[in-house]
Amino acid sequence: MTYPPLSQARDALNVQWYRSPMPPEVFRALSQRSDLKGWKQAGGHLALFAVTGSFVWLFWTQEQWAAFALALFLHGTVGSFFSGTAPHELGHGTVFRTKALNKIFLYIFSILSWWNPFDYAASHTYHHRFTLHPEGDRENLLPLHPNTDKLFLLQLFTINIMTQPGRTFGKGGLISTLRETLLHAFGRVGSTDISSNEWLESLHKDQPDQHRRAVQWSRLLLVFHGGVFVLAWVTGLWILPIVLSLFNFIGNWLGYFLGLPQHCGLRENVPDFRKTVRSMRLHPVLEFLYWHMNWHTEHHMYAGVPCYNLKQLHDAVKDDMPKPRNLLGAWREMLEIWERQKREPNYQFDTPLPATAQTERKRAAVGEEASIGDLAPEGLR
Repeated sequence: MTYPPLSQARDALNVQWYRSPMPPEVFRALSQRSDLKGWKQAGGHLALFAVTGSFVWLFWTQEQWAAFALALFLHGTVGSFFSGTAPHELGHGTVFRTKALNKIFLYIFSILSWWNPFDYAASHTYHHRFTLHPEGDRENLLPLHPNTDKLFLLQLFTINIMTQPGRTFGKGGLISTLRETLLHAFGRVGSTDISSNEWLESLHKDQPDQHRRAVQWSRLLLVFHGGVFVLAWVTGLWILPIVLSLFNFIGNWLGYFLGLPQHCGLRENVPDFRKTVRSMRLHPVLEFLYWHMNWHTEHHMYAGVPCYNLKQLHDAVKDDMPKPRNLLGAWREMLEIWERQKREPNYQFDTPLPATAQTERKRAAVGEEASIGDLAPEGLR
């Protein structure tokens, strides 16, 4: 499908989003950023990554291969949230009160995980402003397939080598990531027959300054990870690139199972986040690894609220919100939707609202409520 230029979409689309009302003093309290909570979330995630990486190194040196494999699986599982999840919230600039700390941690997580925060900042700004309105948001292009094919699952639970980019923002598995990063370093994208590449090309045409920064970052990624491999070759410590450069392609299972339910199977072209986004209840450990993005409807509704306050935000507006799914319930729902979409390609699930829910938008959202933090690049402010 051919889409209009994003500059035209910005002029034509004026989505009047419904946001669940709450007392102004509650909203102000929930919007407060905290360096201490930021260190617990971002510093804690990095510390856990360092612990699992240390065990990988230890068991490698001791040639305890069963323990090594288990440690590597855990290291990849923890590290797979470096790509997309950690840079997502840090990109919003809401994790730390100190702005510089948001940037520092954003770049640390991004460089380790082959993530490009500059392309993503442009993409995710459009995603929040025009969620699931394809003319202005193709970060997740419906319909999405909740893939449970055996070969795909095998890669998710071992090494993600062959997965290709598709209808969500991302570079795919190891081979595809290397190819896409190399192309991006020369200012190019892959085939625009692939939805995520078409979206990137549209963003690059719309935001050329941001594209130049993205190209420079892709070159830095190649220099950094190339340097890790050179150091391994010189020292003979081939465990270094496994721990620092390849972890992002190992044990991707949990990131996939938690991430896909955000929008899969839901409605597009409606001005109500409760219909376009799905929230889930998770175990606190999973919430921590997922940076509390399981409260995803609440995040879209009030994107300036820090991730560690989203559960409290849910409690403040829960009478106006759909009942959160659990993880198994969300996947059961998505698979049932997909089976129906194979018979009825235009079908989209209409999330039921509670009897206490409001639907009429009573006032225009003030700037603070509509804020997406510090996400938007200069060309989109």
